Amino acid sequence: MSWLGWVREVQAIAQTGLAFAPPGYDRERYEALQQVAARMMAALGDGDPAAVAGLFAAQSGYATPKVDVRGAVFRGNTILLVREAADGGRWTLPGGWADVGLTPAENVAKEVIEESGFEVDVERLVMVLDRSRAGHTPQVFEAYKLFFICRIIGGAARVSAETTEVGFFAEDAIPADLSRDRVLPEQIGRLFEHRRAVLPVDFN
Repeated sequence: MSWLGWVREVQAIAQTGLAFAPPGYDRERYEALQQVAARMMAALGDGDPAAVAGLFAAQSGYATPKVDVRGAVFRGNTILLVREAADGGRWTLPGGWADVGLTPAENVAKEVIEESGFEVDVERLVMVLDRSRAGHTPQVFEAYKLFFICRIIGGAARVSAETTEVGFFAEDAIPADLSRDRVLPEQIGRLFEHRRAVLPVDFN
């Protein structure tokens, strides 16, 4: 396990302890442990300990991974990508953090239409990945990434407040400037494989 993984584990222990500990000595210890985790996380990334502590303090309840959903929308032998307004204008699959109150499929459909303008039918789940172990850029919180194959049923290409360009790309013409926080080239390649054949869900 990496230092980042250890710090996340310490933060999760502190957060869960704060969720269940009664007022008093133990609670103060969990708060102190959370402050230590914030200082360690800040040191790992040359960040501001107070800012990290604020991120940690905003989390409450039993500590669990966050959920990121991504839609693999195909048109012929091409896949839909959107250019992010953030992250240096890099390309990615449409998607984002799952919202409370929506199913995973509803979240994907919402993200696709918001970021690309296309209405989709979410056909099947094909990958469930631990972001930290999949090779993505390290982040503060643990997250699971859910990838779904989608089919266009309406709409038209349209940018949004989050995107500046919408395009379809062949498997051998995926842009080099991908947002590696969001998607990796090998994941896109695997999505094409899932599109060509009904394979078991990938998970790790």
